[in-house]
Amino acid sequence: MSDRERVSALKDQAIAAVEANRQELIELVCRLIQFPSENPPGDSTPISQYIADYLGTFGIETDWHEAAPNMWNLISRIGQPNKDNTLIYCGHTDVVPAGDRAKWEFDPFSGKVQDGWILGRGASDMKGGLAGIIFAMTILKRLNIELPGELVLAIVPDEETGGELGVPWLLERKLIAGQGCMIAEPSSPLHPTLGQKGACWFRVTVKGTPAHGSLAPIAGKSAILDAIRAIEAIRKVWDYKVNIPEQMKPIIEISRVYMEENERIEYKEILERISVNIGTIHGGTKSNVVADTCTVEVDCRLPFGITGDEVLAFVHSELKALDIDYELETFGFRSNANYTDPQDPVCRAIVDNISYVTGDRAYGVLQWASSDARHFRDYHIPVLQYGPAYLPSIHNFNEKVLVEDVIRCAKVYAAAAIDFLNQS
Repeated sequence: MSDRERVSALKDQAIAAVEANRQELIELVCRLIQFPSENPPGDSTPISQYIADYLGTFGIETDWHEAAPNMWNLISRIGQPNKDNTLIYCGHTDVVPAGDRAKWEFDPFSGKVQDGWILGRGASDMKGGLAGIIFAMTILKRLNIELPGELVLAIVPDEETGGELGVPWLLERKLIAGQGCMIAEPSSPLHPTLGQKGACWFRVTVKGTPAHGSLAPIAGKSAILDAIRAIEAIRKVWDYKVNIPEQMKPIIEISRVYMEENERIEYKEILERISVNIGTIHGGTKSNVVADTCTVEVDCRLPFGITGDEVLAFVHSELKALDIDYELETFGFRSNANYTDPQDPVCRAIVDNISYVTGDRAYGVLQWASSDARHFRDYHIPVLQYGPAYLPSIHNFNEKVLVEDVIRCAKVYAAAAIDFLNQS
């Protein structure tokens, strides 16, 4: 038997084991959803203990690392330790808050299965994917499949609020490293995300002169009115001409075609534009007082070919032309657009095994948002994202994921790990 035939036989064995134990995987997803691991507040202790206990039943040990009170990073390993042949599978335990329960058609933490769907907060983002990578590791372990490298499972508690206590915390302390990483974040079934736009969040505080409201607009200077002018100026970044690097144009075009065929057609230009969202506005003290301050928070996502500093310089130039009194400061997400080459071994392992499992053509695309993937790339670890999801329900009421999507992804995870770690 050739090496290729041997690896294919191992993959077939792992895929069959996932299928044979599919009910166990479904129950694992449901159980993870039943832990209300909302962030904030961010207490990951109960769900982390459950995961460590589950892994332990198959003889897989877990190392615990507390980045902040009750914020636990878990690391588990199987295979042969090999600093030159290590694959990381990563997922997060936290979910965004469920919000107004009256707007849900079911208990957001019920973890019920209904009509082929798994229901609940985190079903798509990302407890379906998290369960899949956990389950795939246990399948490889219980089948005693010999891996000539090491599969590392990194489970982090803090992605939904910026992630500083999760992936970057582990990387900074050299607790994880490898030649490739797959994050089980939501994606489309046949198209993992190989790259993400950058992010530039900033806050503009406009200052005015207070006066009695009955004398407006004669007396005082309204910070709110000046902030309205500032918002219109800030929104001009949408029309800023970005020079897309030549090497990025082919994958952008592939991603545009994907978006035309699988998402709303008007989304296709977002990969080449600076998006601009006016997220919050806070101003004034009372209706009868001319506002002395108004603060606006803005989220811009950056395409390839421009940096956050360039965006901020453009915004400053537009605001200065208004002759208003303002201050600008950055906060939250800050990164430039980043991606992993489609031909990198970790990308090939995932994409090829999506096709292997489904029989359909798969290819990677760019994402219009930002993610933890940027942290791995900062440490020169090639990374992509692939996970089960019903994309319209992410961060929304009535979140759900298809059972079959979860099963498919777990099969891909198991097969891809075998492929990647058996590369000659």
